[in-house]
Amino acid sequence: MSKPSYKDLLDAGVHFGHLKKKWNPKMLPYIFMERKGIHIIDLNRTLECMDDAGKALAQIARSGKKIMFVATKKQARGIVAEAARSVGMPYVTERWLGGMMTNFATIRKSIKKMNNIDKMLADGSLSSITKKERLTLTRERNKLEKVLGGIANMNRIPAALFIVDIHHEHIAVSEAHKLGLRTFGMVDTNSNPNQVDFPIPANDDASKSIKMITDYAVSCIKKGLDERPKSKSEQESAA
Repeated sequence: MSKPSYKDLLDAGVHFGHLKKKWNPKMLPYIFMERKGIHIIDLNRTLECMDDAGKALAQIARSGKKIMFVATKKQARGIVAEAARSVGMPYVTERWLGGMMTNFATIRKSIKKMNNIDKMLADGSLSSITKKERLTLTRERNKLEKVLGGIANMNRIPAALFIVDIHHEHIAVSEAHKLGLRTFGMVDTNSNPNQVDFPIPANDDASKSIKMITDYAVSCIKKGLDERPKSKSEQESAA
């Protein structure tokens, strides 16, 4: 999609912030006014920040690196999972496990375990186990899939994180800082925009707002992927 217009953002409710009493003073440069006790986000600043974030996301995708999407809030999960899958990027939408990035080797072991269960259930090597044991394994596999399914094909730590609600996902933000990963985030008026490299001031509670910002981020990633130079093997298969 092309970059949304001011009116598009307005219609999606991107401008609605939190109650004044819940604000983070560091969001002052991104606040337009207060109305009935609620802070209103300056959409002109939102558009500027979307531009900056979009260019950086496209550049990362163009270089062939991965961008992980993080959104565990109920209203964001489906939107973000679908968006990430559309461009082949990893995502976490159920629960951020402590150490998911800083202790990635352990997480990889859990992913390997899930894949091994899949393989055993598919190839018939578990034919001798009881129905109860099979049910226990299936439940364990489904539990792992729920939490780790979005990163099952991720072999190394991503180059960047795109986060919906950096206040809610503070553990993910903290781990990204420790590893020096680039961070992009939807930042509402209750958050500290200095916690991420590319803050996008926006309502991070309404599904329409989340979808509009996420879809724009994905369109920039797609642009970067389309501009990525083909590898030698890709050139040979296209010939």
